[in-house]
Amino acid sequence: MPSDLLQRSGRAAPAATRTAPKRRTRVFALAEARWAAAALVLFLIALPLHLAGAPVWAWGPLCAAVYITGGWEPAWAGLTALREKTLDVDLLMIVAAIGAASIGQVMDGALLIVIFATSGALEALATARTQDAVRGLLDLAPATATRLADDGSEKGVATEDLIVGDTILVRPGERIGADGRVLEGAGEVDQATITGEPLPVAKKAGDEVFAGTLNGTGALRVKVGRDASDSVIARIVAMVEEASETKAPTQLFIERVEQRYSLGMVFATLAVFLIPLSLGADLTGSLLRAMTFMIVASPCAVVLATMPPLLSSIANAGRHGVLVKSAVVMERLGQIDAVALDKTGTLTEGTPRVTDIRPLALDGCALDEDTLLALAAAAEHPSEHPLARAVVDAARTRGLAVAGMRDFTSMPGVGVTTVVGGRTVTVGAPARLLHGEDKGSARAAEVAAGLEAGGRTAVLVLRDGFPVGVLGIADRPRPDAAATVAVLAALTGSSPMLLTGDNPRAAVRLAAEVGIGGDEVHAGLLPQDKADAVRRLEARGRKVLVVGDGVNDAPALAAAHTGVAMGRAGSDLALETADAVIVGDELAAVPTVVSLSRAARRLVVQNLVIAAVFVSGLVMWDLVGHLPLPLGVLGHEGSTVVVGLNGLRLLRDAAWNRAAMEVR
Repeated sequence: MPSDLLQRSGRAAPAATRTAPKRRTRVFALAEARWAAAALVLFLIALPLHLAGAPVWAWGPLCAAVYITGGWEPAWAGLTALREKTLDVDLLMIVAAIGAASIGQVMDGALLIVIFATSGALEALATARTQDAVRGLLDLAPATATRLADDGSEKGVATEDLIVGDTILVRPGERIGADGRVLEGAGEVDQATITGEPLPVAKKAGDEVFAGTLNGTGALRVKVGRDASDSVIARIVAMVEEASETKAPTQLFIERVEQRYSLGMVFATLAVFLIPLSLGADLTGSLLRAMTFMIVASPCAVVLATMPPLLSSIANAGRHGVLVKSAVVMERLGQIDAVALDKTGTLTEGTPRVTDIRPLALDGCALDEDTLLALAAAAEHPSEHPLARAVVDAARTRGLAVAGMRDFTSMPGVGVTTVVGGRTVTVGAPARLLHGEDKGSARAAEVAAGLEAGGRTAVLVLRDGFPVGVLGIADRPRPDAAATVAVLAALTGSSPMLLTGDNPRAAVRLAAEVGIGGDEVHAGLLPQDKADAVRRLEARGRKVLVVGDGVNDAPALAAAHTGVAMGRAGSDLALETADAVIVGDELAAVPTVVSLSRAARRLVVQNLVIAAVFVSGLVMWDLVGHLPLPLGVLGHEGSTVVVGLNGLRLLRDAAWNRAAMEVR
């Protein structure tokens, strides 16, 4: 064997980290923020003039501008709701501000407008940052594509103009413009941004490709299979919009209460105004007390207590590679008390790796492991087959230099043959390459059968027609699988369940490696069997979190209390069925996002307590004593801002890091 096969190469450089471009909405890109800022600036100009005793004509127009800039949006929203026979808190705030101005408290009403507009801008900012976190991962699809006509001519078109059945040309280094299937050509496509796969995937005729993924080598002719509006990226964008609009159960309950509360508050305000007036109180004092009561009793802070924490946690999770479909899902994640895990692509890497190197004796001597692996890697180096890449990667991981070769021939379904160091080397499937009855072939067949019985794929290596070794290739457990299983068990108080279609021997072996008890292993399951297992747990009152790859796990993901899909091949199906997607493909993100959800739920409760204390305290002050209108405005809107800012705390990376630390 030539000695250069054993030459050590330099340490391989780590794979480049592929991250999605970051986008972050600027504060003043939001109309709500611009109007609120304008109202604030005008108020800060008018206030010193008013306090200095300047004439009304100097500060009055400024206050009027404050009312217009800060109040027109909530006024319009309130009137729109009123047309739908719904009493909106926004309208009540505007009425209170106008009422204050009508009795001479113009500056107090302007202050109410400014603070109310500011709290609305904060909520809009939380929603926008949620969208940023996910859209930053999705802003990948090219704007144009090269469409091929029937006569072979090329034309650049907008990707949104592509229709199902069109054929597009994707050159090396270009992003694919649409979801579809390869008609002609072969290449290596980096689809980590969609599926999370760590290595480029070999694509050939018949393979599915996704819009926004990057073609590395080889030109591809792709037949468009979906409209731009139905692509994987478009579906994720739709999820973002739904995440901003969907209301968690607590929020919906509060909104139902809010309608009755608002109506009751209107009648209570009239009573606070009319009863003292009928007993001889002066008009201005009674109206001022009523306006103050309406302001401080409004449930703004209570309504705002729920969504900012949930939306902020969605945004934070999105920045860390977890797409949560809605606020409802973010709330439900914190409720889970049982976990069911898929095997392939979830607990395992989903990428073939060399696990066993078995040299065979040849004429009384055998190659050592490094020599055997280097020989196989030299033969497999030109091949694009996943198993071939696994062999080459294993050699490089060991620091083995891959020797030169010539006369490479690939036999689909059989293997490859080449000449290395003057000797013919064949690498392929034992069942296709072993035909003799000699002792070497019998021994090779025995070793291959043993590896396959252990759940590995056997690859035979022949030199000059004689077996010299067998390699075992398998999908290895993720490095963080065992730690994640332990953390999920601690979070739920019970061991996770393994649901897999693999054979029981392979399932039990993996379960033992990652720390799942034998009683919790369910192997040889069809997709419907997985869903039935989840339903049985749900029927016992458990709230089950299912984590799978979104292909044969789709029924179980749909049946679960909450379904989370790993971002690998088949993620388009995962987006259809799962409630959340781990885009970064890091299993450890699952318990972290559960912990973050529980932090959001705690923050919601905390906000509700803060809001209730403020509202009840201010109402009692106004009814029992005399609460000045400016102080009532500051107390009420201040509590709204406090709960809003409190909810936005979960936007910070520190919140994600804290959630990760809590589950370690």
